[in-house]
Formats: sequence, C-alpha cells, structure tokens
Amino acid sequence: MAERMEADVSELQRLVAPKEQQARLTTHVHNFMEVCWEKRVDKPGSKLDSRTETCLTNCINCFIDTTLSITTNCLAQIVQKGGH
Repeated sequence: MAERMEADVSELQRLVAPKEQQARLTTHVHNFMEVCWEKRVDKPGSKLDSRTETCLTNCINCFIDTTLSITTNCLAQIVQKGGH
C-alpha cells in the first residue's frame, strides 16, 4: 500500500511540475509588463506621445511573443508525453 501511495505521489509531482513552471514563467512575464508600464507611463492621459507609444508597443509585442513561446513549449511537452 505504501508503495502505491509513493507511486501516486511521484506521478502527481510529475504532472504538476510543468504547470508550476508555466505559472512561474507567466508570473515573470506579467511582472515584466508591469515594470515596462510603470517606467513608460508617468501620467496616463487621453493621448500617448510617440516615444511612449512605441515603447509600449514593443512591450506588448514582447509579452505576446513570450506568451506564445510558453504556450508552444507547454503544448510540445504534452504531445511529447503522449497527451498525458
């Protein structure tokens, strides 16, 4: 019985590890976006100057690229493990 519980715990840890990694990476990406926003937008107004707009566009593009990369990597791991 103890061996079965040990095997179940090991299996659970194997399943949870990629999710934890994805959560950590997502947190880092969101922190990056927050820093980017705080550094570039002093006082939100009705219009952004061109420098701020360009910087925020770059931040958003980086966010999208990173999110797609994380998602692609996670999907590849799922496919590699046979959909489990």
